[in-house]
Amino acid sequence: MKAAFLQMTSGDDPAENLKTTRAMLAESAAGGADLVLTPEVTNCVSTSRARQMSVLALEDEDQTLRSLRDDAAQLGVWLCIGSLALRTDDVDGRFANLSFVITPTGQIAARYDKIHMFDVEVTPDETYRESDGYRPGARAVVCPSPLGALGLSICYDVRFAHLYRALAQAGAEILLVPAAFSPVTGAAHWEPLLRARAIETGCYVFACAQTGTHPAQTGRARQTYGHSVAIAPWGEVLLDAGTAPGVSFIDFDLSEVSKARRRVPSLRHDRPFEDPTDVGRA
Repeated sequence: MKAAFLQMTSGDDPAENLKTTRAMLAESAAGGADLVLTPEVTNCVSTSRARQMSVLALEDEDQTLRSLRDDAAQLGVWLCIGSLALRTDDVDGRFANLSFVITPTGQIAARYDKIHMFDVEVTPDETYRESDGYRPGARAVVCPSPLGALGLSICYDVRFAHLYRALAQAGAEILLVPAAFSPVTGAAHWEPLLRARAIETGCYVFACAQTGTHPAQTGRARQTYGHSVAIAPWGEVLLDAGTAPGVSFIDFDLSEVSKARRRVPSLRHDRPFEDPTDVGRA
């Protein structure tokens, strides 16, 4: 089977981003991809809440989701939209950061609402408060497919190993980690974290990323790390797409999942243990 990674430099204009995404999706299908992956916030990368409020739509009204569902059906591919930034009806006005798995008939097979919010101070000049603008999700998702069971996650989730263990123990064979990673944390942590998630679970890890300096009509132009990565279940790096936008392909074989898990069956070796905060209280 073949997967295509759409490494993008999305700006804050969803209509322009959609043109790029559709062209790359068509290129992926022409290249024989069975599974196509896009990065986090495929439709809009913006640091301006006011800009997001003016250009984002509710899920049922979002043109990016509608068009990409139609394209997936026309091209006959499985499409994992890494995430879309969407408006919600929440009373506090916060947005949602949702992943979608689209079938070759254009149906939504699964959606995932990002659980962990990126509230960090990377450097004194680079601070993020994702939870100010986005509401967190609360449910882990595994999506069955003929290409393998897909465990869904987004970007900052990668730092929470227990999520991926739960996904793998629920049947996931391919872990998806679409991202818009900071260049500072990307250089230090991106590949080691992804390789660890693959090794711990015996899963493929497919991480499609935003890259470069993102065009902004309003607010500060954001930068992201790039380096879309595919990791094999034994931990080998199958793809590092570097920092240029474009489509990259890999071939993958699901039998490698069962092979890795037979060699080190750690998913079956969990044991109960005492909470460390309780030690010494007796």
